[in-house]
Formats: sequence, structure tokens, C-alpha cells
Amino acid sequence: MKEPARVWTPRGYQPPMIQHILETPRCGLYVGMGLGKTCSTLTAIDALALAGESQPTLVLAPLRVARDTWSNEAKKWQHLQHLDIVPIIGSLPERLAALRYDAPIYTCNYENLVWLVEHFGESWPFRTVVADESTRLKSYRSRQGGKRTAALAKVAHTKVKRFIQLTGTPAPNGLADLWGSVWFLDAGQRLGRSYRAFSQRWFSKSFDGFGMTPQAHAQEQIQKAISDICLSIEAKDWFDLKAPIVNNIYVDLPVKARKLYRDMEKEMFAEIEGHGIEAFNAAARTQKLLQFANGAAYTDEAGTSGERKWAEIHDVKLQALESIVEEANGMPVLVGYQFKSDLARIMRAFPKAVNLSTESGMKAFRAGKSPMGLAHPASLGHGVDGLQDVTNILALFGHDWNLENYLQLIERIGPTRQLQSGFDRPMFLYHILARDTIDELVMERREGKKEVQQILLEAMKRRK
Repeated sequence: MKEPARVWTPRGYQPPMIQHILETPRCGLYVGMGLGKTCSTLTAIDALALAGESQPTLVLAPLRVARDTWSNEAKKWQHLQHLDIVPIIGSLPERLAALRYDAPIYTCNYENLVWLVEHFGESWPFRTVVADESTRLKSYRSRQGGKRTAALAKVAHTKVKRFIQLTGTPAPNGLADLWGSVWFLDAGQRLGRSYRAFSQRWFSKSFDGFGMTPQAHAQEQIQKAISDICLSIEAKDWFDLKAPIVNNIYVDLPVKARKLYRDMEKEMFAEIEGHGIEAFNAAARTQKLLQFANGAAYTDEAGTSGERKWAEIHDVKLQALESIVEEANGMPVLVGYQFKSDLARIMRAFPKAVNLSTESGMKAFRAGKSPMGLAHPASLGHGVDGLQDVTNILALFGHDWNLENYLQLIERIGPTRQLQSGFDRPMFLYHILARDTIDELVMERREGKKEVQQILLEAMKRRK
């Protein structure tokens, strides 16, 4: 068992995160991955209980995190092992059984949030709510928005005394993401009572008339507005970290594949040019291009068991991945893929590779029995620890627009994790990119945080 260097107590040394929670009833912790926000939050909750604050506490989190991470974190630390943490997940009978158990802390996945609010109604018992990976709250709008955030909004300011938000990426897709989550802390006091008021104050319409561009003073003013309730901590401010060594591996599509790609690209651009589209729809319409760039595209046909069929177009990315594996010289490689066709093709090309979404695959990779672990960023980004003990090499076979998933996947074996495990070694990050394709536009999005439709429209003009 991992023992802490210092046991935190209510009257002893209080690290910044714990102190912030204790002093700020409704607060946000924007903390770099691997810096202990889960342990600090549990310590603060325990201290508040000892001081007489009413329980229970509800922790909202992605499914894997709600099921495993919070209870496992409590077991790691001597001063937290007495905490009983009960997950409210699974089938309806399982969720009801969990609620009958008397515990100080419950965890619940976001998918069950609507059910939980409806179940308790006016008898909502959780005076403290912790939103782990709080970017899930960004969709809230006072009149529209997601059903889960709308359900939480019913109790957030009437039934909840303490509201704690935890994330390493508060605005993964730009400043516009902040309003929804911050509303749960102050009901719009700092950033505006409505999303419209927020956007009109700090943003201007993009040149195409559909997106929003932050005004020159937006970043500074927004940060200042929320600085009293939000604490930001980055690993680089506290530790001497080795920055990831990034290698962009470019591949050229074969002639036939290039022609197919260009035909598909022209069709998509024509559709975009004729219709104003929102960012989500713009990103959705690039999926076929991303598939082409990776080497296989789904067809309209379905297989015998109902799964979608795909056709292979080229294998140049597989060849690049093979070179990365050879260069690793025996060190296991973590590989991020995007489509099931990617997964199938990589596992066929590398028979000893394992799928980390399966229990057996994860076990084999962690035990060092496989030279390659395959992971989708959305499934591996949250609540998976220990992979830094296996490898320091990440290769991205495919790419998508989601910056948060990208950053979370990197940090699974990133500089902070390497340092935590006592390794004095850098992390190697390989981007396998099809030259002059949508892959490069996705990279532009990640580096500049531009809106998707803006990038696509600029690319369309360059093509013309």
C-alpha cells in the first residue's frame, strides 16, 4: 500500500487544494492531472465532516471513475481508509440497493443524474456535490442545453450548500466552455446570468457568421472574474518536469487513395459551403475523411451480426506504426485509435497487441506481457492509472477534434505520471499524420483552439 509522506488533518498542514475547498463553499479546482485532486477533495470532505458539516456527499463522475477511482483512492491513503464510498451505478435494483446503504460518500455516473434527481425530488439529501471532470457541465443553458445539466440545475442552488468542481481542462475547446460549469458555482453572478449575456460581453461573431471568437480582453477578464472561486494548479509550477518529446510522423497517401480522399473532401466542402453549420455538425461531417486518412472507411452495408462493414484503402499508417515499434526497441507502446476499423486492422497487423478496453487486455499490458496496448481516448482518458509504469511511449494512429480526450490520454503516461512513479525519463509522443489531409487540420485545432467550422472554411479557401 502506498503511504503518504504526511497525513493531513483538519488542524494540520493544508495544501492549497484542501484549503481552497474548506474556505470556498462553491469552488472550482482546475488541477493538472496526477496532482492529487481526488485525495485532496476526500481529505477536505472528511475534515468538514469532523467539523460537524452534514453528510452525505455526492460525487458525479464518468462511469469508470465513479465505479473504481474514488474508492480506490481512499484505500491508498492511511487517513482516508475509514471512508465508506458507495457507487450508485448499474441496473435500477442495484442503484436502489446502493441508496439503502448508509454511507458518507456516494458516487454516481453522469448518465444516471436525471434518474437520481427525479428519484429524490424535493427530498434531495446531498448537501455537498462534487463534479469530477466538470467539463461535463459545460452544456448547461438557462433555457436549453443538456438534460443532465438541466436536472442538476434544479437542485444546484436550492438544495446544495457546497459545490466542488474538479477538472484538469476547464475549457478544453476554448473560453466559451466555461459559462455552463461556472454557473453551477455562482448562478451566473460572475460570467452573466445567461449564456447569451456571457457571449455578447466577451465574444464576437466569427467572420463566417456562425462561430464565436474571444475578444482581445476576454481571457484576462474572465480569469479575473472567477479567480476568487477557482484555483488553478499545474504540475510545471511545482515540479521540474520533462516536456514530452513530440514527433510528427508524416505519411503520404498512395495515388488511388489520394484521389478517393480528394473526391470525398470536395463533396464535404460543397455541403459546408451551401449550409451554415454548427461546430458539432461540422466535426461530424469530417468523420469519413478521418477514416480515409487512417486507411479504412465504413460502407453502407451491415455485416451478418449487424456491425458496420468497412473497406481497407491503404496501409501507410500501419507501416509508420511498425517503424515506431521497431524504434521503441522492446519498450511497450500505448497506441490511441479512433475507429473500430483501426482497432481491427492494428490487431491484425500486430498479433501480440491487446485491447485495453477489455479486462484481460489491460491486465496483460500492465503485467508487461504485451508489446502494444490499444486504447480509444474516450475510454481510457479518465480513471485509469498505472500505465506509466509500463511505458513512456504513446503513438496516435488516428485523430479527432476532442482536445480534452487528447490531453487526458497523453497524461495517462505523461510527465507528471512518470515523475510520480520515480522515472527520470521523458515521454515520447508520436502523431501519425496523413500529409495534406484532415489530420493536419485536427492538429491545427489542438494547437490553436480555433473553432472547427472556422478551420474547415479556411481549409476550403486554401483548396480553391
